[in-house]
Amino acid sequence: MVNISLLGCSLLMCLPLVAQTGQALLSPSSKEGGEVVYISGGRYRPLFGNVSDSRIVGSFMLDRYAVTNAQYYLFTQQKPQWSKSNIKPVFSDVNYLRHLNSLDMNELAEMPVTNISWFSARAYCKSQNKRLPSLDEWEYVARASANKVNGQNDPKYRQQILEWYSRPANELLPKVKETPANYWGVHGMHGIVWELVNDFNTALVTGESRGDTQLEQSLFCGAGAVSSSDPSDYAAFMRYALRSSYQATYTMRSLGFRCARDID
Repeated sequence: MVNISLLGCSLLMCLPLVAQTGQALLSPSSKEGGEVVYISGGRYRPLFGNVSDSRIVGSFMLDRYAVTNAQYYLFTQQKPQWSKSNIKPVFSDVNYLRHLNSLDMNELAEMPVTNISWFSARAYCKSQNKRLPSLDEWEYVARASANKVNGQNDPKYRQQILEWYSRPANELLPKVKETPANYWGVHGMHGIVWELVNDFNTALVTGESRGDTQLEQSLFCGAGAVSSSDPSDYAAFMRYALRSSYQATYTMRSLGFRCARDID
């Protein structure tokens, strides 16, 4: 398995323009030296549910890049309880930040941080006055191709995603700023690392409690496509399968994250 625009005006003045043009608005983050992108909300169809089902995703801000080793290391210096030597077992497994032993930080600095848990990722985002993106927010942004808000119906784009997902995991990841950008100007959504979302454990919850168990059984029995809105979206099946088996203390060398925040 592999590693699943800067405008010269105030944010409030720019929002109507962004909503009309569909262009992304970047704003500098003074705390982490990076950028956040304005994502204009809209409708999207989740993988599971009826074909006619759709959800409304509100507008929000999302980190342009995945959080890097350098950014996360600074966080552990500022919040020592999240350092490798101090983190409590209740918040992470034994592989937490294990990769920082093997390579020099200078080489790792601009690569996505991995071997972090959901608890620690959430704590990092909170320290930046942000949060982890929701599952719907992440999937809404991830469906964008390089030049379309929704590239799901583009066979070439879908094939490109599958090729990214089929690559073997590498110990050395690309620098976050060298990863491909999508329509919103968000980099590295596919084929670099899997990314955590805040509500990963609701990936298969429909809200109909009596039906949720059957839905989960269908996925693990290999019949997930029957209840899927798009049986051909294999990459989405991979993401949902990972999330459904994930626990908040798990760490993986192919699992990273980025942060989001609500519109001020």
